[in-house]
Amino acid sequence: MWKKEMEVAKAAAKEAGKAIMEIYSSAEETEIEYKDGGSPLTKADKAANDIIVSALRQNFPRYAILSEEEKDSLDRLDNDLCFIVDPLDGTKEFIKRNGQFTVNIALAYRHRVVAGVIYVPVTKELYFAEKDQGAYLLEEGGEAVRLKVSGRTGKGRIRMVMSNSHGCKELDDLLSRYEFESFVKIGSSLKGCMVAKGEAEVYYRYNPTMEWDTAAMQCIVEEAGGIFRQMDDTEMLYNRENSLNDKGFYVINHMQNRI
Repeated sequence: MWKKEMEVAKAAAKEAGKAIMEIYSSAEETEIEYKDGGSPLTKADKAANDIIVSALRQNFPRYAILSEEEKDSLDRLDNDLCFIVDPLDGTKEFIKRNGQFTVNIALAYRHRVVAGVIYVPVTKELYFAEKDQGAYLLEEGGEAVRLKVSGRTGKGRIRMVMSNSHGCKELDDLLSRYEFESFVKIGSSLKGCMVAKGEAEVYYRYNPTMEWDTAAMQCIVEEAGGIFRQMDDTEMLYNRENSLNDKGFYVINHMQNRI
């Protein structure tokens, strides 16, 4: 149903990833600006945003766009279709030069995400999903492989992923009172991708995020058989007036692992 939207989003994500890597590879020192609120902004964020937004507007002029690096217009609330874009998810990881950053593009239809694309510029991995069509991973030079969450449940058997740059007391408390087989710190939407491909079972996020941080990841996780909910167990909706995900959220492979 969303074939053209997926094709354009995949191509734009890869093109943006290429631009990001040109800056990542050539710059001896990353030039950093800071937005209101203190979030970092680099040339790579801007370059990726220009590529993605231009491609989406050219191909889908009637769709709304909500992007981290674009001035928001609440006119989008009158549109059933809205692309939700994070041109460089993990700017802090980009600055640290650890490779743990992604390009995120999602499509929301009537407030529910129906397509998601996550591209990893360093590894050239492409994760993608479409509502009721499954989630897939395409590695460079390979064939797309369908993703499925793991079947692990129970104390001592589950693996947790957590943010590299956004720790909090609630997460520390969770780690202290629950026995995990392992936990891994990693940046950006890669955490959700790890759950989707069965390399982890639990990802809890108490800190606030934005719609563009979660939209593509949610589609991929759910289409891989996982569960994505706000911390109060309600559904995460998109193209909202307030784009802040202020309730936190959890990503799990099975409801038995709801902690």
